[in-house]
Amino acid sequence: MSGRPVAMAKQLSGPARWAMLGVGWLAVGLAVLGALLPLLPTTPFLLVAAWAFGRSSERLRRWLYESRMFGPVLQNWEQHGAIPRWAKVLAVGVMALTLIGLIERGTVTGWVIVLVGIVLGIISLWIVTRPSGPRQH
Repeated sequence: MSGRPVAMAKQLSGPARWAMLGVGWLAVGLAVLGALLPLLPTTPFLLVAAWAFGRSSERLRRWLYESRMFGPVLQNWEQHGAIPRWAKVLAVGVMALTLIGLIERGTVTGWVIVLVGIVLGIISLWIVTRPSGPRQH
């Protein structure tokens, strides 16, 4: 890893620390599932895990950033605000399939579909406008 990850906010103690550890491990578990299952995203869960571990355990946060599987994605996000192209395609594709599934089921009203479509469209636009890697100067 090139340098240490930027320190997060002040670490918590007591029950709040344990809650954050739980959130962190849950997010890691979901990220691992996301790495194995095609429709479950990985990156958002990694970001949640890094945040939760940053509040509860610098050792676990460092472990995540130095992981061969997850470290590069986290470092790329932290250092460059970048989302890998494959993750963008996957995220936007899953959102599109979600909207299509909502329409196909026909169990919600039209305004809900429009609202969900607008929200997913805004999120998709934000995702695709992030850099895919380090910025070239």
